[in-house]
Amino acid sequence: MYRIERFTIPELVEKSSRHHAGRPALAMVGAPPVMFEELEPRTRRIAALLSFLGAGRGDRVALLSENRPEWGLSYLGLSRAGCVAVPILADFAPEQIANILEHSESRIVFVSRKMAPKIGAAAAGRILVAVEDLGLLSGPKGLAWPDAAAVDAAAAGLTLPEVEADDLAAIVYTSGTTGLSKGVMLTHRNLVSNAHACRSIIRLKRTDRLLSILPLAHTYEFTLGFLIEIMRGSAVYYLDRPPSATALLPALAAVRPTIMLSVPLVIEKVYRSSVKPALEKIPLYRFGVFKPLLERIAGMKLYRTFGGHLRFFGVGGAPLAPDVEAFLRRARFPYAIGYGLTETSPLIAGSNARHTRLGSTGPALMGVELRVADPRPDTGEGEIQARGPNVMLGYYKDPGRTAEAFSPDGWFRTGDLGLIDDRGRVFVRGRIKTMILGASGENIYPEEIEAVLNRSPHVAESLVYGDESGLTALVQLNPEVLEELGARVQNGIEGAEETATRWSQAVSHAAAEAKGRASEALAGLEQSAAALLERIRREANDKLTAFSRIHRMQLQVVPFEKTPTQKIKRFLYPHTK
Repeated sequence: MYRIERFTIPELVEKSSRHHAGRPALAMVGAPPVMFEELEPRTRRIAALLSFLGAGRGDRVALLSENRPEWGLSYLGLSRAGCVAVPILADFAPEQIANILEHSESRIVFVSRKMAPKIGAAAAGRILVAVEDLGLLSGPKGLAWPDAAAVDAAAAGLTLPEVEADDLAAIVYTSGTTGLSKGVMLTHRNLVSNAHACRSIIRLKRTDRLLSILPLAHTYEFTLGFLIEIMRGSAVYYLDRPPSATALLPALAAVRPTIMLSVPLVIEKVYRSSVKPALEKIPLYRFGVFKPLLERIAGMKLYRTFGGHLRFFGVGGAPLAPDVEAFLRRARFPYAIGYGLTETSPLIAGSNARHTRLGSTGPALMGVELRVADPRPDTGEGEIQARGPNVMLGYYKDPGRTAEAFSPDGWFRTGDLGLIDDRGRVFVRGRIKTMILGASGENIYPEEIEAVLNRSPHVAESLVYGDESGLTALVQLNPEVLEELGARVQNGIEGAEETATRWSQAVSHAAAEAKGRASEALAGLEQSAAALLERIRREANDKLTAFSRIHRMQLQVVPFEKTPTQKIKRFLYPHTK
């Protein structure tokens, strides 16, 4: 590993291209890789093209693409030109994309051909460059576009600007869970120092292989799943489609990753849909003496499913369900927990796979200071606040919200409630804005109640809120449960159709009877769903303290809307504002 001196992204490109020459850097699964020695000349060409287009130091350049090697090359190239990257999540709606382009004043957009239609009318007056081959997709009338030879000639004679560590590197627009997107301003020092500090959690090797399944436009994947690998000489592989089971399983077999990063939802679904049902079908699993052995065997099978070479499976972006974490620990699966925010580039605390502690995100990252502000005397809980070289400059064009994000003495306010134990380990309880104050002054954390509800084999997800009548849970049932309930309705309707056929000569009588049968079927569905929800409520309440028990259950028919890290957008649900 080379020595990092300037703490800028251009420094990583220049040094890694030389130091890790001969090693694969970026690739689509099953395709030839971009080698490390290609990083310098290919990103220099991008910087030369930007110079030709009149873009330079401080100019915002947007980046909209699905994960692919060219995404990273574009980002590195515009960083070398001194430009500010504005990465846009591919899942954003056209209106959100248009707002980001307008707010950031991005005149140039590097975009994949697949994503270009989402820009729509916002392309007017802007230059759209294809990430795949640096071709012109659209631009102002009369714009002259250089051919490949002209770009190569310009790159050969290009004098790159001196980028400083405290220069703005990116404006990252978060979808957030609490309202409108904010443009988080991150410097080169913020991002590179965070990537460098992660060596206290894991030291990547040149032989490591990361299979990327999270969006690169999210800081979690960019720092931990891209910058660290560029720095350390590890290879990164991308999927050409969303990471469903049919796409992921062949990729795992082909890449045999040693490193993966995930949000909790991925591993929680695997456990609840495959691992847990398989264990519960084994008669011996009911006897405690056999559980450790059977769970260890299940862990070995899970390890092989992920390619059989994992040494670090990082989980972040949202809390991991306690029951799933407990299984992973007992099964000796090499998971590790991280905690942070976009505003902190992102990591502020974490552990490696050998030193996880149930319920904890681990200690503060190297170089990061953490404190709990105004802790309660009885619990030690208060707002987690951070200070360090990874903390953002502020929110772009938003001095008001920037001021609110920092304490009077300069600590970043995470908005999370938690505590730090005597060994420095962080325990996050939930968001300050979601905490519910009980009738006798108790702190009720809806996330903890939701974790209990989500353990039910019938529950896909849940959201808990409080009102004057007590705690209410919105519950989305698993698809299999809904299919079973729906089948009952279908049988009732089919029975109604049969009745109508039999009574074809007495149309009015048949119609009335068919309508009655269908109504009975729908009423039966409602009763079945209500009975199931009541059973789930009772089972959950048996595991909850008296002041955290659920008063009412409500079926959530439509899936909850999510952020890119698969957290429910709580602000969209009126009773949780």
